[in-house]
Amino acid sequence: MTQEHPVLETEALTIRFGGHVAVDQVSSAFHRGTLTAIVGPNGAGKTTYFNLISGQLRASAGRVRLNGEDITRMPVPERCDRGIGRAFQLTNLFPNLSVRENVRLVVQNRSGRRYDLFSRAESHIELIERAEHVLAEVRLLDDADRTVAALPHGDQRKLEVALLIALKAQVLMFDEPTAGMSVDEVPVILDLIRELKADRDRTILLVEHKMDVIRSLADRIIVLHNGALVADGEPQAVIASPVVQEAYLGVEAEREDA
Repeated sequence: MTQEHPVLETEALTIRFGGHVAVDQVSSAFHRGTLTAIVGPNGAGKTTYFNLISGQLRASAGRVRLNGEDITRMPVPERCDRGIGRAFQLTNLFPNLSVRENVRLVVQNRSGRRYDLFSRAESHIELIERAEHVLAEVRLLDDADRTVAALPHGDQRKLEVALLIALKAQVLMFDEPTAGMSVDEVPVILDLIRELKADRDRTILLVEHKMDVIRSLADRIIVLHNGALVADGEPQAVIASPVVQEAYLGVEAEREDA
């Protein structure tokens, strides 16, 4: 186990909705250069845990720390500025703008430069070149002039990855990145995530149901059940553990091992 200080930590993180505890005192640390898969049955609290980390929900108790700084009460934009990037189950894009413009807007925001509609296009060449470089990374440069609404679902997910790259996020959060994709589209997204993982400066969190995806990508698995953390460790050991077999993986594991 690395001795480096964690990039991201949650300490006894909890959220209650009335009498229901959706995330129950979850403590975990995530280190640079690792990909952690967060799994559990439907209703286990996976997406809610993501929402607490990225700021869409406010914790009832506990802490979120980024590089040692308490960000528990920070709004989403501030967390984003500090390096947390989130891709959603449903794409969160500007559908009527071009692919290039979606990425350019993020590049511009990160640069801190204002955009003047009446200024010459040449003055923004650096922003456009950076956007096109990012699009080339995710194999979307040929589609740069298309509107997002005209893209197939798989390419919209690729564009979400492009936005995270343009954001220069140090923590990348993917919530079921292969959801709704065709069999042919899935490998492209997995290859992109694998390339992001190869950059050891990044920390990746992945909520995913498909065990073949988890096995191929994860360095570590944490398991949530009824909002609580019930297992945490290397994929092979976690998948084989009795608590996970009973709570989540039993039927699927038997099917796959048959």
